[in-house]
Amino acid sequence: MNRKDPPKISADSTRKILLIRLRRIGDIIMTTPAVAALKRALPYASLTYIVEEPYRCLVEGNPDIDKIFLIPPRQGALSFLSLIRRIRREKFDTVIDFHGGPRASRIAWLTRAPLKVGYELKHKGFIYNIRVPRSREGAPIHSVENHLNLVRAAGIEVNEPWPRLTLPGARKEETERIDKLWANHRLHGAKVVVLHVGAGNEFRDWGAQNLGALAERLAGMPGVRVVLVGSGQDISRAEEIRKANPPSILSLASELNLIELREVIAKSSLFVGPDSGPMHIAASTATPIVALFGPTLPAHFSPWQARTTLIEKPLDCRPCKQRRCVTEDFRCLQSITVDEVLRACRQYL
Repeated sequence: MNRKDPPKISADSTRKILLIRLRRIGDIIMTTPAVAALKRALPYASLTYIVEEPYRCLVEGNPDIDKIFLIPPRQGALSFLSLIRRIRREKFDTVIDFHGGPRASRIAWLTRAPLKVGYELKHKGFIYNIRVPRSREGAPIHSVENHLNLVRAAGIEVNEPWPRLTLPGARKEETERIDKLWANHRLHGAKVVVLHVGAGNEFRDWGAQNLGALAERLAGMPGVRVVLVGSGQDISRAEEIRKANPPSILSLASELNLIELREVIAKSSLFVGPDSGPMHIAASTATPIVALFGPTLPAHFSPWQARTTLIEKPLDCRPCKQRRCVTEDFRCLQSITVDEVLRACRQYL
């Protein structure tokens, strides 16, 4: 599918590499093993990462990334042209597009980099010197493996042990805040279960009733404390669950930045939640995970190299594009029972 004898990354001549992944939490985190593999193979090359402003904390301070270009989620024509001029001044040797979306592919196309690496995408094949298929028939590819395949195709050897997910370290004030939170709520010595009560969309939402029942039963186990986490959209749900259950349940919904969330999960005994950004944050820690999969498949998005129990239902409608539920009842998640999830949690508690 590629042009004859496409160029490759040269360890001797490659000095500046541009990496593109604009959003979202899990998708950005799953590029970090490929970034680490690049830095391992090319320690003297400068790696620049383009990311949208809301997700800067996921890459800012990553030891494998030398420079960050921050862009707004919505970008006008003048701002976009200014970005392209800035990129061209850097004179990148190589661009690796981990994203492949409309804006990401336009950025890659306009960089003037001699080597452009990306996915085999409809109507975009002309952009990249090297193109890699995102899937193969009968054998799903994990998203992390897809990104590693881009690096391999560019000429970088990636060997075991596979790089792990990497997030920037917490700042001193972030560590101190979480330590203070642990002390104030007397969480030291407890088996803390972090329960993600959000979902991102209705297709991945297990439901407030299920989450509340699970929180209540977990909180009733000896020595267990339940901490509810989520975004600003999840505050009312978290409060509803907290008020209807034992006072030992703590809600931190919308109170943590993403690095603080990672610190909370790292100090805990277990993380429970759907396929989501927080699940991938949990996978960057040593904390075990109970992951609920509905419309998506673990073969593509399971927690990378994490100690995980996966719960899913073998339905013919999975996976789906999460635009319309053909059964109209979201049964892929709703048929998962509280008892099933509780059994999975007990093995870690």
